[in-house]
Amino acid sequence: MKRTVLIAGLLGLAWPAGSIAHAAEAFEAALGRESELPRGKEADGIRGDFVLRNDKIEAVISHNAPRRRANMSTFYGDDGVTPGLLYDLTLRGANNDQLVAYGPCGHGPVSYVKTVATKEDGTAAVESVTTAAKNGGVFKRTEYRVRDGLAGVFVTTILRNETDKPQKVSTKDDLTRFESDGDLDGWIRWMDAINPAHKCGYARANLKVTGADKIGGDVEIAPGKEVVISRFFAVGRSPAEAVGEALAAKGEKVATVRGTLKNADGSPITSASVLVPNGKTKLKAYPDDKGVFTFKAAPGPLVLDVEDIGREPASIQLTVPDSGEITAPAVAMKAATRIRFDITDEKGVSMPVKAHFEPLDEGAPKLDLGPKHRAHGCVDQYFSEKGQFTVQLPTGKYRVFVVRGPEYDHIMKEVELKPAQEFVLKGKLTRVVDTKGWISMDPHNHSTPSGDNVCDTDGRLINLAAEHIEFAPTTEHNRFYDWKPLIEKLGLAPFMSTVPGVELTGRRAHFNSFPFTPDPMLQDGGAPEWNDDPRINALTLRRWQTEEPTRWIQINHPDLPNLFVDRDSDGIADGGFVGIGGMIDGYESQNGAGTDILYGAPFKVSRTAGSLAAKASFVREFIWLQLLNQGHRITAVGVADAHSVYGNGVGCWHNYVPSTTDDPAKISWPEVSAHMKKGHLILSSGPYLEVTTADGHIAGEDVRGNGGIDLKVKVQCNTWAGIDRVQILVNGRPEPKLNFTRAANPDMLGKGVVQFDRTIHVPLQQDAHLIVVATSESETLKIGYGTSDYAKMRPMAYNNPIYVDIDGHGFTPNGDTLGYELPGMKIDADKAREKLIRGGLMKAEPQKPEAKKEEVKPAKPAKP
Repeated sequence: MKRTVLIAGLLGLAWPAGSIAHAAEAFEAALGRESELPRGKEADGIRGDFVLRNDKIEAVISHNAPRRRANMSTFYGDDGVTPGLLYDLTLRGANNDQLVAYGPCGHGPVSYVKTVATKEDGTAAVESVTTAAKNGGVFKRTEYRVRDGLAGVFVTTILRNETDKPQKVSTKDDLTRFESDGDLDGWIRWMDAINPAHKCGYARANLKVTGADKIGGDVEIAPGKEVVISRFFAVGRSPAEAVGEALAAKGEKVATVRGTLKNADGSPITSASVLVPNGKTKLKAYPDDKGVFTFKAAPGPLVLDVEDIGREPASIQLTVPDSGEITAPAVAMKAATRIRFDITDEKGVSMPVKAHFEPLDEGAPKLDLGPKHRAHGCVDQYFSEKGQFTVQLPTGKYRVFVVRGPEYDHIMKEVELKPAQEFVLKGKLTRVVDTKGWISMDPHNHSTPSGDNVCDTDGRLINLAAEHIEFAPTTEHNRFYDWKPLIEKLGLAPFMSTVPGVELTGRRAHFNSFPFTPDPMLQDGGAPEWNDDPRINALTLRRWQTEEPTRWIQINHPDLPNLFVDRDSDGIADGGFVGIGGMIDGYESQNGAGTDILYGAPFKVSRTAGSLAAKASFVREFIWLQLLNQGHRITAVGVADAHSVYGNGVGCWHNYVPSTTDDPAKISWPEVSAHMKKGHLILSSGPYLEVTTADGHIAGEDVRGNGGIDLKVKVQCNTWAGIDRVQILVNGRPEPKLNFTRAANPDMLGKGVVQFDRTIHVPLQQDAHLIVVATSESETLKIGYGTSDYAKMRPMAYNNPIYVDIDGHGFTPNGDTLGYELPGMKIDADKAREKLIRGGLMKAEPQKPEAKKEEVKPAKPAKP
């Protein structure tokens, strides 16, 4: 339909007598119409894509452009491009897309994508065509068509063999990514949004197949013959609603069921699920903000179960008519059992926090507050952007913890919740650690635009703020992106700030870099392509868009042996990628839950549960120490590299960087960048470490020494991340005389906030780089993280090296490889074990005594 027709309808203009207003249309999102692309959690439309919509829904079909992908990892490989696919699908005006991509009969390069004229009023269509010449002799055409009145898209694929020989062709659809889905009667596949709170469901129904007996795998098509597959891809506010729309599109007899869930006081219930039986499956329907749920169902008796965390279940019985609509009996449920939190800082100001819950009743099941990819209820934790929030819980006894990162104390309260009870937990979190002049940052985290995870972006930002990360550059995979608008929308601007950036990702080294200027209407936001040579990536990022002097480039979870020792991975040292060290600003010595700076070898040997074979793995921190001794002065950073909220979430590493402001909203990236490039950075999983020389030099700086140097070392800890050891590394080696433990030096290590505060003289006869490590060999971070992965970590902090020049000729690295050769890429477990045994880090396995050989006596000669 013409655009003027739609505008006339929106303006409420009168239509000529006998005419009908149709909303169905298809158009290219360009020339000012880019703003009409639908939005949502998984929306990936850009300039040039096609919008297809009717009065019920709106969809996006990706256009044919080089590198067109919904995101980095929609599909991997050289043929992972995805033009001509259904990228986005949402109810009209809802801006609630939850679909990554749907590829009918697969994905790959196409010949063209365009709108097509339709003869039927109230319809519109887009086609994607791959010619036989480009597709091994098989012509492929997929048409996406909408019809007014139906909440979905008709998807018809034609596969025609234009060769003189039989051809095998895949009819397997690509559909990504859902974690709650299933099949009904073999012809409908239903899907629920990753976060059920987003209240969106899909259903793909196979309507008709000709030319093949069965689809879903490879079929053989005879010369000149074709296979035609017709489907309907429905969208609703729940899986139950989407399945009902699919049934209606197929022509099944259905009627609309509508109901309302209310509390006893008449207020709407919005958090419950209504379970709708469909064969052996129970599909979920979700109430809207007024407590109203709706779906279409087949005629006959129907029993609906109503579930909600913290409430007694309820049921609804009704008989669905042959057509029309039926209103289900109203349900008034008792109030939910819940805890209402009211948490502030010591000044009474609300702030982001995390609560986690430990059931205390014997035999209590594990809590399931929701999927690990969101902030508001993930497994047994809840992250909130403010201190006032409510969490529904099953009845029972709990130990409740409220925390906000390692600079604050914690609240612990044991509660017993009765049915329908609201317990008010009010408290203050006090900032006990003084970090004035330094801010905490984490420069590597992800959310769903990265493609390799489905974490809500708002959930990631709440996660960061609740763990007290004050500065977090935006680092989505292969996409320039900016979290700032959402930070402001969530009200988090007083607590954290960002700069737009990217993680440039491929099969070898990954790079984080920022700042850049994203263009959301371009593929990948305007980001460059990854290259297999890390030096080309470094140069590209340095000069992309403009040569920005503050731009930071770091290598993520670096494969240090490959980068600096063994370029071609053949196990023979060849110098690695020569020059790479001078092209980057930093690399990650810490990525995730490891704390191995004191391990003492470049590799470990371990055996995973259930595996017979042992495996050797590299210890990145130790290799970093080896490389420092070879003269590679690259700033080390510690990151979470978070891809979920619970488990692999944020918080395991904070980086402390100097800042003239302690107000997160006023953090200056040029100032922070300058400090980071100088190595002014402390890594911490909890303790706050300060290391300075007598004349005020800090991490990353050069200082003159004469026979040694004095280091001022101060360690502050909150109530759940204490230390019991301070060790100074001299050129990467732990100096025994500079090892201070609570057991051996009880007068030096306190138990309050300040657990170490001493000036230590470090005697030196030659140039040395100095690293102070503060750690605990007995405590974990359980109070801070509960059952999450980081709970098993040790409190630990260490500084980037201070470089001490003893002879006055400038700092000279000593070349020490710390008792092990710089590792190449190949090392098997047996050889690694031998070296670790020689180094005293593993014990030799006791030899099994040889079985005693029995003496074989000669047989007696037989009697004659």
